[in-house]
Amino acid sequence: MAEQQELDPVVAAEPAHDEDNRLNSAFVDAVVDAVEAGDVEEARALVSPLHPADIADLFELAPSERRQAIASALHGMIDGDVLAEMNDWVRDELMEALGPQEVADIATQLDTDDAVAIIEDMDADDQREVLRALAPDDRAAIEEALGYPEESAGRLMQRDLIAVPEHLTVGDVLDYLRRNEDLTTDFWEIYVVDPSHRPIGTCKLSWILRTPRSVGIGDVMAREQTLIPVDMDQEEVALRFQKYGLISAAVIDAAGRLVGMITVDDVVHIIQEEAGEDVLRLSGAGEGDINEPIRYTVRTRLTWLLINLPTAMLAATVVGLFDDRIARYAVLAQLMGIVSGMGGNAGTQTLAVVVRALATNQLTSSNSLRMIVRELRIAASNGAALGVVVGAGCYLWSGVPALAAVFALALLINNLVAGLAGVMVPITLERFDIDPAVSSSVFVTTCTDCMGFLSFLGLAALWGLGG
Repeated sequence: MAEQQELDPVVAAEPAHDEDNRLNSAFVDAVVDAVEAGDVEEARALVSPLHPADIADLFELAPSERRQAIASALHGMIDGDVLAEMNDWVRDELMEALGPQEVADIATQLDTDDAVAIIEDMDADDQREVLRALAPDDRAAIEEALGYPEESAGRLMQRDLIAVPEHLTVGDVLDYLRRNEDLTTDFWEIYVVDPSHRPIGTCKLSWILRTPRSVGIGDVMAREQTLIPVDMDQEEVALRFQKYGLISAAVIDAAGRLVGMITVDDVVHIIQEEAGEDVLRLSGAGEGDINEPIRYTVRTRLTWLLINLPTAMLAATVVGLFDDRIARYAVLAQLMGIVSGMGGNAGTQTLAVVVRALATNQLTSSNSLRMIVRELRIAASNGAALGVVVGAGCYLWSGVPALAAVFALALLINNLVAGLAGVMVPITLERFDIDPAVSSSVFVTTCTDCMGFLSFLGLAALWGLGG
């Protein structure tokens, strides 16, 4: 009971959150109602205890037509940390209401990578106005970052880091860190560079703090390090961090000079973003963001639906080849959809595994054949098991042994086709530098639909069913 009494004040101190630590609807409604009533002080009092990430969530959860009013009421509370956590579409809405100087003031509060994330999506004219309002040093850093390809390490990296020459001692480094107030405060490693500013090693802060002052920094540093080329794709950067368990990594230019660093907090966002993109691309749903304007969502989904239309017509053409037989034996029409549908499900399972393996570099040219054999064995096992189950069920339902055999064999064949297509299609697309997450599902479902109908109706014709 005493323990419960101790916990109650903690719960009472966070009324804005539910049991899953998310902003609850009652709190969001309270803020919206206060803003609509013109009670700015009440709205600000409710929001002031929130973490920047929660303030960003507040805007995402609030009705879109109320966001501008909330932003006006919370003027001065929407800083760089809030915008850095905000959904891209919601942030773009708010940025339109801010002047260039306000955006520039916010950008100066952020690390370069977060400032770039805010400015890069703005219109070219707005970008120029914001850049003109920045201090020369900040403008130069952001313009340099914007010169790198989108979704590259150059866009992702921070320019603020700690780099020291090899000839210093640990004591020299500690004194340097204490004397210079302008140094970045968020770092886990110190980079050691040669006279050409090329990284030759790294020192963790824990090593420096536990080493006598007289020891040279070159004797403490780790010479083996993972270097990130400035033009490396952000997905490959995330894989490097995952593979080697990195907290931070140095970014180098074409000449091998140290130009920035990437930290694990940025990579976590990339991993989440890339994983979500691949899943949504498999279904042709676009970005899948609930804050995305409806016109963009309709355009993206309709494009893929139109692309799927010819494949559906191809499957219908296959069925049309057996119109007379289906007309004479209507039960074929009842069962053929099951064969194609089960094949489509099996193909989707295989496709999801293969696309993930390609994205995480688990599947390469060295083990492609082994992957194909593996998935064919799985498909054969699943197809045989399903064939036995549906064949027995079909026999008990229809009492026709030939129909049960055709049904079972068609399921086995289509499962094998699904397994083969689920592997070969994304691997082939990858070889031609086409994103398999975007295009694979169309081809795989076409294969399983056409072969499902062809195998079932073709076997039925060979068996003389409906003849």
